[in-house]
Amino acid sequence: MAGRLYLVPTPLDFGCEQHVALGEVLPAGTIAVAARLTHWVCENAKSARAFLKRVGEVQPLAAPLQQQAIQELPREVHKKGDHGPAAFDAKPLLQAALQGQDVGLLSEAGMPAVADPGSSVVRAAQDLGIEVVPLVGPVSLLLALAASGLNGQHFAFVGYLPQDAAQRTQRLRELEALAQRTGQTQMFIETPYRNAALWQAMVQGLKPATRIAVASGLTLPTARCRCATAAAWKQQAAPVTNDLPAVFAIGL
Repeated sequence: MAGRLYLVPTPLDFGCEQHVALGEVLPAGTIAVAARLTHWVCENAKSARAFLKRVGEVQPLAAPLQQQAIQELPREVHKKGDHGPAAFDAKPLLQAALQGQDVGLLSEAGMPAVADPGSSVVRAAQDLGIEVVPLVGPVSLLLALAASGLNGQHFAFVGYLPQDAAQRTQRLRELEALAQRTGQTQMFIETPYRNAALWQAMVQGLKPATRIAVASGLTLPTARCRCATAAAWKQQAAPVTNDLPAVFAIGL
């Protein structure tokens, strides 16, 4: 009988100087499943071991870190994504599940396969008839959307915007026009060290009445979730820094 594939959320404090207590962001059931699993597919093995170490501080692991079977997704999957004409075939990563072992899927922060690599593993599990079990934990996009006051009934996540300044401004205006035409909230993220540049492009390039939301440091004691018009933001200091992960959204 095949094992299950568990989608195990991780804290959103990856890469942050400050960490939250695991029990504050993950329910006991999620921690218990993570503690008993010994086979993993992950974005980064080092990050996976760091997460399991935190789990082990709350509940004993079924096997020491050195004995955990951890497989990484290829780097190409991180850069190009899990989908497309040459989608990654993750079936070989699930051989343990086919042999009856439960397998956990991890990303570096939040829910795997949502704004993170991992959907190819889930797709492979579905194709192989392996039961997929998503566990409860923080999802930055939904936390940011809920706190924004923007349309939570109709929204889209569009990933990263172009790095080139002119292309980034053009893309922002395209998303703004789509939000105005359809009412659909547009959500995106950025590598933290480019947060300030993206913020300036939004405040300077969007129409005065367009609402801009930002949520940074989610689940940390320093978390901030704010939303105002572009015109109002011009009168305030930037609410983001280049050292904390942030989620951005624009809408009506």
